[in-house]
Amino acid sequence: MLAASLNPFYRQSDPFEPTPFLALLFQAPVKLLLYHAYNLITSLRSTPKPTQPLIRIVCISDTHTHIPQDVPAGDILIHAGDMTNAGSVAEIQTQIDWLASLPHKEIVVISGNHDTYLDPRTRPSLSEDERKGNVEWGRVHYLQHRRLSLTIEASSQDSSDGGERRPLLADNRSQRRIRIYGAPQIPACGPMSVHAFQYPRGQDAWSETVPEDTDILVTHTPPKWHLDLPLPDGMGCEHLLAEVRRVKPTVHVFGHVHWGAGKTVVWWDKGHDAFCQGMAVRSKWTHGVLNPRLWWSVVRVLYRGILELLWDRVWGGQSFNTIIVNAAQMHGNTGKLSNTVQVVDI
Repeated sequence: MLAASLNPFYRQSDPFEPTPFLALLFQAPVKLLLYHAYNLITSLRSTPKPTQPLIRIVCISDTHTHIPQDVPAGDILIHAGDMTNAGSVAEIQTQIDWLASLPHKEIVVISGNHDTYLDPRTRPSLSEDERKGNVEWGRVHYLQHRRLSLTIEASSQDSSDGGERRPLLADNRSQRRIRIYGAPQIPACGPMSVHAFQYPRGQDAWSETVPEDTDILVTHTPPKWHLDLPLPDGMGCEHLLAEVRRVKPTVHVFGHVHWGAGKTVVWWDKGHDAFCQGMAVRSKWTHGVLNPRLWWSVVRVLYRGILELLWDRVWGGQSFNTIIVNAAQMHGNTGKLSNTVQVVDI
């Protein structure tokens, strides 16, 4: 990072590390404006209200053999992949045993690219000792291109107590049906023989793969331009984004890009369409400054975004939306878990 401090136009060589602001200002000034305009307007919109009685989803990812401390209580715990570093049976089993010991009613796990043993294509890269034995999942639900339907005995939330959840009385308990779909594939980021569940970047590995009635989608890769270090190029998958837009799940949980950790709401409206169209524009000359398509996207994001904001805040209307969660626990590439465990009530 010394080069970044000495050269304001330095471009980060590792795409999984954030590019310095001054470098982005030089490389993609209009996209930088577009990105911040879209996110500013989005941040001003109201939060989707959970259904009552609510279900609490606790989201983690990218623990890389570590065990997070103080995982919040909830109804469903989701781990969105990269439980391990080497991906051996022993590493995976240690993480599964820890997850199974937690008090959550249901625990759902998918694989990440570091969970090598779980992909038959990359399993041969492990030593014989690393492949020895079988993974015992116990009460943990492992989803690999699989749909899971859960019946959850829900709890209520009393808004008068500051948001604290209280159990329903025995005679007032109710159940909710939650449909979860999990898939581990990611755009290639390393050797195909070592990193699990990869496909060539740009290839469509997603269209028509997610069931339409999915409530919670769990993937390892982010959708492109959303909590994925979106500038200058974005580390997520554009085809996954299109699939999420088609299905519009209530929640989409992922990880993989550690620096993208966080939570936001995607509103599936024309302002979001303009944002994605602008971010997809490629300008080889003048870094987009003279590209009319990019500037038109900025105008559309501001215009449509303000209209949607007024409709939301003044008239109380809301577009279709998805809460997206980058649940990575690893803080960048530091090797330490310090990102916040994300909690979503639906």
